[in-house]
Amino acid sequence: MFSSDDIKKLGKLAHLYISQEEEVELIHKLSAIIEHVDHLTSVDVSAVQPMSHVHGSTNVTRSDELTPGLSIEDLMKNVPDHSGRFIRVPLIVE
Repeated sequence: MFSSDDIKKLGKLAHLYISQEEEVELIHKLSAIIEHVDHLTSVDVSAVQPMSHVHGSTNVTRSDELTPGLSIEDLMKNVPDHSGRFIRVPLIVE
């Protein structure tokens, strides 16, 4: 299915150097993958129901609830350096 030119083109697109030995190996491996996918398209799945998860569980969610947070005074007790209600951090850009 794949030719040497196809592998060279894929290598160029991916910015990969593919040796002659790797080229031969990739031709066989990629052709086998495509053959397998082609085989899967011939399987009759008309009686199978579509699903979103293979394990059948559903996502557990909760509603968002607004709860009070720390006051600024309590928050600043845990900050090593601050100025009023602003947290000071070390300068990283000069």
